[in-house]
Amino acid sequence: MDTALPPDRLIDIKLDAAGLAAPTPEVEQERKVAMFDLLEENVFALPGRAAGPYRLNLAMRERRLVFEVRTEADEAAAEFHLSLSPFRQIIKDYFQICESYFDAVKRLPPSQIEAIDMGRRGIHNEGARVLKERLEGKVETDDQTARRLFTLICVLQFRG
Repeated sequence: MDTALPPDRLIDIKLDAAGLAAPTPEVEQERKVAMFDLLEENVFALPGRAAGPYRLNLAMRERRLVFEVRTEADEAAAEFHLSLSPFRQIIKDYFQICESYFDAVKRLPPSQIEAIDMGRRGIHNEGARVLKERLEGKVETDDQTARRLFTLICVLQFRG
């Protein structure tokens, strides 16, 4: 049985949080879970470019989302700058529903929490879909990886 990990994956992720507001405990927990889950299992390939595995630095520069991808040996592999315009409303909606969810967990019965969580997952899926569209031709990834990367994009957009 072959237990070798596939080369088309992320092995390291860094968020450039310089100048960002300090996250709430809930946002920090979301970041930690997304990073842990991403490093445990992901699909990330650069078609027609350097082979993986990869190191990813996510940052905001000049109001654009920057994906800086490096090889395992820390050599430049690719850099993509994405406009945040297609994400703005989704991110806003995601933060609003997350706030409702975190509040609900403290005071509402499980049936109401589940309904809010379903809405949260729907918005999260929409963010992942838009991300995959924006990365088309640059990065090949699966839905779960896109969902987790969308979470990290949201963390970079947190305003406190």
